[in-house]
Amino acid sequence: MSDEQVLPDDYAICIAGHGSRDKDGIREFLTLSSKFRERDPHRVVECGFLEFAKPTITEAISRCNQPKIKNVIVLPGVLMAAGHAKNDMPSEVLDAASKFPRLNIQYGRPLDVHPKVLKVCAERVETAEKTAAKNIARADTLLMGVGRGSNDPDANSNIAKITRMLWEGMRFGWAETSFIGVTQPLLDDALDKVVRMKFSRIIIFPLFLFTGVLVKRIYAITEKYQLTYPEIEFIKAPYLNYHDLIIDVFMERAQEVPYGKQSMNCQMCKYRDQVVGFEQQVGEPQAGHHHHVRGIEGYHGLDHGHEHHHGHGHDNHSHKK
Repeated sequence: MSDEQVLPDDYAICIAGHGSRDKDGIREFLTLSSKFRERDPHRVVECGFLEFAKPTITEAISRCNQPKIKNVIVLPGVLMAAGHAKNDMPSEVLDAASKFPRLNIQYGRPLDVHPKVLKVCAERVETAEKTAAKNIARADTLLMGVGRGSNDPDANSNIAKITRMLWEGMRFGWAETSFIGVTQPLLDDALDKVVRMKFSRIIIFPLFLFTGVLVKRIYAITEKYQLTYPEIEFIKAPYLNYHDLIIDVFMERAQEVPYGKQSMNCQMCKYRDQVVGFEQQVGEPQAGHHHHVRGIEGYHGLDHGHEHHHGHGHDNHSHKK
């Protein structure tokens, strides 16, 4: 690591998660924050959630407000920069900035398409292949990448990009991209199409960081199709979860912030440029849409493993050019 990539001591890290009604998903996210502490044990590291769990993002930032801390980096703990990372989380950061004026609160980038993320994806797919009962060549296998689904075409296209890169890089016979909600094609519709292509094996790969209601729904749909089409082997690949390379990328995202290198790729962002079909959304104000479910499920009975601190930040992340 070069000197300019070292994170100064007066910086704290706050990892902002989406939150989930699923206790397993919350537990995995908390494990991610513990991995940060293992990498940098003297660093103040907190985590908060946008919805369905506590602490909230504002509460997590308040815990960073310690005498030695002057700066807080809020990292979106999500795979792709869709509405949550572009609107809801920055809105929470701006709200916290007004409450903690002593702190310089800065917003980082999500993981996005990164060579290390792709390597973890390949490992997860390979893990699925190793669990298979049959010996089937990749040329006879179809890879189905499944994303969350968003009303942001930029984020959806990145899911398709990862699927495509795995297809070509791992030399599968075919690959398709589908989603579990919001946009098309939905997983059921995509599977109805590809079962007619006569591949011997279909690998279902959820492009999610952590488990939750949607990942479990993806696996349930996979099991349903296995029962309906017993002549095809359906394999459920594990989602990304925490991994040393995932932690590497998150640490990179934190280390780039003090040096102004955290700019998102806004070339195809519907809030910054006139993307076909979304022209009216250019320059929309960053406003959160999760106030009604912020912290609604409480702490899920889980131990977040840190003391409570209180305190004061500002950051400016705007869609306007």
